[in-house]
Parts: sequence; C-alpha cells; structure tokens
Amino acid sequence: MLEHNNERDAPADRAMHQDSRNLDRVPWDRDIALERIREHLGCEGPLLPILHALQDEFGYIEEAAEPLIAEALNITRAEVHGVITFYHDFRRKPAGRHVLKLCRAEACQAAGGDPLALRAEARLGVPMGETAADGSVTLEPVYCLGLCALAPSAMLDGEVVARLDVARLDALLAEAQQ
Repeated sequence: MLEHNNERDAPADRAMHQDSRNLDRVPWDRDIALERIREHLGCEGPLLPILHALQDEFGYIEEAAEPLIAEALNITRAEVHGVITFYHDFRRKPAGRHVLKLCRAEACQAAGGDPLALRAEARLGVPMGETAADGSVTLEPVYCLGLCALAPSAMLDGEVVARLDVARLDALLAEAQQ
C-alpha cells in the first residue's frame, strides 16, 4: 500500500485493485453490439452513450461497430469515426489488465512529469498509448486530471494518485505488473 503525505492525496493511500472492467470483458460479438446500440437509441444524443456502452462491454470499440452505429443513427460512418478518434478515452484495441494514465498537461510537466513518463515507458517497454507485452498495463496520456496543485499526477484503474514521484510510480508499476 502506498503512503500519503497528508489528507489531500489520500486517494494514493489505497490497496491496488484490479479493475474488473478490464478482466470481465467479452470478445467482440456483432449481436451483442447491436443489442447495446438498440438499448441506447432512445437516449437524447445517443452516439456517446452507445460508444461508452460498447467500450464497457468489449473493452474497446471494434471498427466493425462503426457501420452498425451509423446505420442505427442515420449518420455517416465518417461521423462515427470522427467522434471515436476525437475522444482519447475511446480505444481501438483492448486495454491491459490495468490502465495507468499519466498526466501530460503543462502543470504536471513543470512539476517533473516528463521524466516520470519516460521512466514508465522504459519500465513497461512500450511507448505511451500501448500495452505491455504481458498484457498487464496499458500506459496512456491524459491531458489534465484537475490536480494541478498536487502535480505531477496519474490515474491507475480510475483511482487518482497525486504528487507522483519515482518511488510512487515504481510502486504502482510493480503492483500492476503482478
């Protein structure tokens, strides 16, 4: 368990947990995708809810889903593709068992985020945006977690970590790779 310096960075003081959303996903299935699309057709502005539902179900948005969504919403495939590629949180391939997001915004860079990002890439053996060869961790950039006063910051499986330093990063990576 990681120790924290004070109450403001208490989210870092937690036992590592596996994000069950990354472990319990089903393989891509056209029929399930169509079912998820149909479930959200009644929503106002259904495109984003549909995309989130597909990613929640499969862990990523399969390219084959684009024409299904476009037809259901009576929009072009290009419009669907544009939204998927615009938002960084939508994935085109499954994530690792854990997802480590490192803040790449200016405040975190100024507080030492660049060397930490390079260290994470070196430890995992992959560049930002990729998954370690063993499937343990996907390393992703995020452009502000809203913790600028506690920079640099990260998010591991949805849990924020403030005041990231080499020791804390190494502990996160070690636990995630187990």
